[in-house]
Amino acid sequence: MNDTTTLPPLPDRLSVDPRSPFHVAAVFQHDIGIKFNDKDRSDVEEYCVSEGWIKVAAGKTLDRKGKPMMLTLKGKVEAFYR
Repeated sequence: MNDTTTLPPLPDRLSVDPRSPFHVAAVFQHDIGIKFNDKDRSDVEEYCVSEGWIKVAAGKTLDRKGKPMMLTLKGKVEAFYR
């Protein structure tokens, strides 16, 4: 039973970090999938469909605030509900 009428629309830009202005809590109540260059990715921290980039953690390295360092990868981005 896939009830798509109750799902909020996916924004163009979305972040996992609750302190970000691009964080939408209602979207994270459902399972989200990201396809980057036609491959499923499960490690995406932030994405932007219109600009064509995703941000992923760069291994175990941390910045001075203790948050993971991010790499920006450019390519074709597709967001969808699973």
